[in-house]
Amino acid sequence: MVHFVGAGSGAADLITVRGKRLLEQADVVIYAGSLVNPQLLTDTKDGCAVYNSAYMTLPEVLAVMEQAEARHQMTVRLHTGDPSLYGAVREQMDALEKKGIAFSVCPGVSSFCGAAAALKAEYTLPDVSQSVVITRMAGRTPVKERESIRSFAAHQATMVIFLSAGMLRELSEELIAGGYAPDTPAAIVYKATWPEELVIRCTVAQLYEKARESHITRTALVTVGHFLGDAYSLSKLYDETFTTTFRRGRMADGKDDAETADSPDME
Repeated sequence: MVHFVGAGSGAADLITVRGKRLLEQADVVIYAGSLVNPQLLTDTKDGCAVYNSAYMTLPEVLAVMEQAEARHQMTVRLHTGDPSLYGAVREQMDALEKKGIAFSVCPGVSSFCGAAAALKAEYTLPDVSQSVVITRMAGRTPVKERESIRSFAAHQATMVIFLSAGMLRELSEELIAGGYAPDTPAAIVYKATWPEELVIRCTVAQLYEKARESHITRTALVTVGHFLGDAYSLSKLYDETFTTTFRRGRMADGKDDAETADSPDME
């Protein structure tokens, strides 16, 4: 069987318990090159065959999986972050399905979660943003116009931008053209949760210059939005006047909030 495992955002101890267990049991590991912390490979058992997919094509990766399956061996395909985001995982799963090879997916901690931790920030804040757009600039891999940075910027939601650290001048221009003010808060998070993690806070207009000063051209996420500012409303969830499924709110006069006390959807 083949197990697609999310390695986490960088720190070796951010792999899930399930992912670590699968890695320890694997006969074959195919890992995503420099994007996966090599420390994780020390968890493999003696005799485990390890392949670096940075030097492999899709047919070569699939051939290793197929050969392992023929030998009744277990394979772990170790992807960076969570396999569901920019992991090129669908094409592998479809090919395995056609070959009749069983597979599973073990989720991981995405780097966009690691970036929020590095920033000590919450992407969704009341009266600021209740949506997170995860996207990328168009490069050698095109992006449909309806999913362009400029198009998404018009929504003024929180944005987390992958795979674009080498195009920050163009990214700034697109964000501003889409509707973000030049002084909108932004941040560049280089190698989130790795030992060499670096956080650079700036504005949308400063992205290129700030990255150039720190010699950052790759392996960084860009976050944009007023979630990085200081203005927001407190959550209703813990408001003493707000009734939820689990507790009854108290009004200013000390009485119960009877009107909403029995509402089934309040959480």
